[in-house]
Amino acid sequence: MPASLLAIGRVLRFALPYWKGLLVTSVGILATAAFAMSTPWLLRWAIDTAISTEILDGETAISITGWLVAVAGLALVGAAVLRGTFMFVQRYLAEWVGQTVAYDLRNAIYQRLQTLSFRFHDGAETGQIMVRATQDVEVVRMFINFGGVQLTFTLVLGIGTLVIMLLINWQLALMVWGLMIIIAARSAFIARRLRPIWNDVQESQAQLGTVLQEALSGIRVVKAFGRSEFEGQKFGRAAGWLQQRSYDASMVQAVNMPLMTLLGTVALVLTIWYGGREMVNGNITVGELTMFVMFLTILQMPIRGLGWMVMMVPRAATAGMRIFEILDQESEVQERSGAVAPTDPKGHVRFADVSFAYDPRSPVLGGIDFEARPGELIALLGLTGSGKSTVVNLIPRFYDVSAGRVTFDGQDVRDWPLETLRQQVAIVQQEVFLFAATLKENIAYGRPDATDEEIEAAAKLARIHSFINRLPEKYDTWVGERGANFSGGQKQRIAIARALLMDPRVLIFDDSTSSVDAATEFEIQQAMAALMRGRTTFVIAHRLRSLREADQILVLDQGRIVQRGKHDDLLQQGGLYREIYDLELRDQESAKSVTELSLAGGSA
Repeated sequence: MPASLLAIGRVLRFALPYWKGLLVTSVGILATAAFAMSTPWLLRWAIDTAISTEILDGETAISITGWLVAVAGLALVGAAVLRGTFMFVQRYLAEWVGQTVAYDLRNAIYQRLQTLSFRFHDGAETGQIMVRATQDVEVVRMFINFGGVQLTFTLVLGIGTLVIMLLINWQLALMVWGLMIIIAARSAFIARRLRPIWNDVQESQAQLGTVLQEALSGIRVVKAFGRSEFEGQKFGRAAGWLQQRSYDASMVQAVNMPLMTLLGTVALVLTIWYGGREMVNGNITVGELTMFVMFLTILQMPIRGLGWMVMMVPRAATAGMRIFEILDQESEVQERSGAVAPTDPKGHVRFADVSFAYDPRSPVLGGIDFEARPGELIALLGLTGSGKSTVVNLIPRFYDVSAGRVTFDGQDVRDWPLETLRQQVAIVQQEVFLFAATLKENIAYGRPDATDEEIEAAAKLARIHSFINRLPEKYDTWVGERGANFSGGQKQRIAIARALLMDPRVLIFDDSTSSVDAATEFEIQQAMAALMRGRTTFVIAHRLRSLREADQILVLDQGRIVQRGKHDDLLQQGGLYREIYDLELRDQESAKSVTELSLAGGSA
């Protein structure tokens, strides 16, 4: 079976749980079509039965039966009311099913993204994922609501009217339907022509959003380098392409609409001309001709839209395949059945001959073997790309090892429940991410049930409580996008408070304070000391203080541990550690002493 049909089938399976709504929608479609077809029939009956024409003495005499006209009028009003009622039910339920399926799909995409490992997110394009969760899901919603329901309505109405017309006068019926087929074919042609244009419009909208997002996110860089004019031109080019393709679509529609109106008028004229001849010849009545004309009017709008409905099928198939590319992704990090965590975690971590590769052709780690006892501080040092971050990412199972074992309290981390394992491992990253929420919500992100007292206690230990209390809204202060309204040091201390509140057994800290001033660095180091107390800590070391205080320093080079030991011992050994010390760390010795003395004197 073609992949497109499989995708349509899978999309429709998302609608099956709402079969009751679909069933009532189907009843509404049949009833709406039936009452739509009854209106021309009732009008024909009223004309042919309630109104009679006679020729007396060379003059035409028209007689009207009043009570029949009244009955016909009431019947027409009743049919219109019932048609409107069932149309409301049909469209309301179709929209409800479509929106509910879209809701389910978006939630399914989001939940799948949350379960996928870092390996997927490393290679995924955020813009593409956003488009699939929004625009592609919207295409599927329109297919279920408009494409599926309206296509069914058009088919039921079309087949019903064709049968009625054939029973009354097959020649006139075939002529009318021949014209309808021409209109439908023209609609399909225009829809096919517009599809690539609308795809370009959607793509250009995504590009325009990307340019705008980059310009706003990097506004400081733009202004600092005087590139406002350049960014404006880039935005103008993206906006110009969107304008051009939207204009192209409008031109196609502007040419098509008068042509469709002309075809509809031609169909009406030919129907009246041929139907008038048939009426003169006695083959049809005035009421039957009127009915034909009404059917022609009723059918024109859905027939014009038939091309759009048909084109929705391949669009929905394409959107469905893009959506299921995400939903079919399987995370390499899977929780084993029956996984049970130790009842009293201590934070004893061991790497046993661990190797790791993002793909078989490019190994990242090899033969990593070390032990971190509860409460120890392990510093990882190495040049860029040596594998430091990869080592610590294996502890909470952001990735799974390619070979060897990582154990936590003697138990392979792959045998831990994922959520429990990650509750025991807190990470304070160099690039701190804060959510658009209050400070209280950001600090309590890992423990949303924490009390105000617990949040404030964590903030005090992180040396950020005093700053927060000086803010007008205190802990209810709103954090802007990515915490742009806070300094780097403030964000790091907020992140430390967030980690403290979780009370983890293992802490991972990217110790980079080179971008802050000396006073802020000192406060961050004090907060770090409070955070690390009694916890097994892994520090990706950039500062001499962390290295001097470490129980064990692991020096990595090209994915392997080339040296290990304490600071003084490693200095005596020489090698890579001594090289890094001489190049990057020696200057921190004197600066550290001066800073701590001045700050200590100021606080005294």
